[in-house]
Amino acid sequence: MSDHGSAYAHTARWIAQLSGRPITFLLAVATIGVWLITGPVFGFSDTWQLVINTGTTIVTFLMVFLIQNTQNRDTVAMQLKLDELIRATKGAHLSLLDLEELEEKELAVFVRQYELLAAKGREQLQKGRSDTGTPEVVSRTAAPETSLSRRKPTSSKGRSGPPSEKPGPDG
Repeated sequence: MSDHGSAYAHTARWIAQLSGRPITFLLAVATIGVWLITGPVFGFSDTWQLVINTGTTIVTFLMVFLIQNTQNRDTVAMQLKLDELIRATKGAHLSLLDLEELEEKELAVFVRQYELLAAKGREQLQKGRSDTGTPEVVSRTAAPETSLSRRKPTSSKGRSGPPSEKPGPDG
């Protein structure tokens, strides 16, 4: 199975690189040009039209899967690079490492916290103050060895998100 997967991945990368080159675009334009020139030869028949329609449909269908494969690979690589930047940044919240795995509702909590932080920053700028700094966003974190210990999962994916903004019993 891995031989087929690696052969597919190798072929998909090769085709993706080839299809993005200017010469490939020129070949596609030339193909259309030849098809147009042969129109009068075939009397602009239904078969003549069917040839280009079928060809472009097949190419488009296959390219959808190729583009998706390339996009998936690029997304994973970018996420790993971002995860490494978060991991290597002192004071960064490790709970942000796999946000792409959270449910929409859980992501919305993070988004809201960053929106509030941005609003506070703009407010600071309007008052003539600096908007820089590293305020706590996700949660009050413990030392890394403690914060990486098992916590009670709160999501369907077994991850715990930031605390909600619900007021406590005091207010």
